[in-house]
Amino acid sequence: MSLSSAVGLRYRHLGTRGFTLVEVLVTMVILSVGLLGIAALHTASLRNNLDSALRSQASVLAADIADRMRGNRDEALAGNYDIAIGATRTVIAGSPLVDRDVKAWKDLLAQALPNGDGSIARTGDVFTITVQWGERLRQGETAVVAGDTSNTLAFQTRTQI
Repeated sequence: MSLSSAVGLRYRHLGTRGFTLVEVLVTMVILSVGLLGIAALHTASLRNNLDSALRSQASVLAADIADRMRGNRDEALAGNYDIAIGATRTVIAGSPLVDRDVKAWKDLLAQALPNGDGSIARTGDVFTITVQWGERLRQGETAVVAGDTSNTLAFQTRTQI
């Protein structure tokens, strides 16, 4: 083997080593972008699961007050369960069952849902039960000003008593 062919072989070998390093760096960049994408998908999945849990909770709470009204049908049909969003009931010792039911329901809404509230409206023997709550603020969003309902979600159901 001549000296010139040995030097040429050496330079070819060094060029191949450098090319391998570039391949590894490109692979690392591609892998990093892929892992960031997976992390973003996982975060979105967790957020959607929480939103789904809140909707399920709203449905359960609407069914709760409907069952309470069925248990006290005469008072419900008389319109004593009707209440608006933001309204409250005062319960003292000896208060009627309807007041205790509505107060307990409103308290459950406030505890189980962020900014939870509800209303009950009667038309004949058909009741419209509305449960509303505030949506969680996403990163970068600011708090809601009074009267702004842009981040309010609602669940509404109708039932016949």
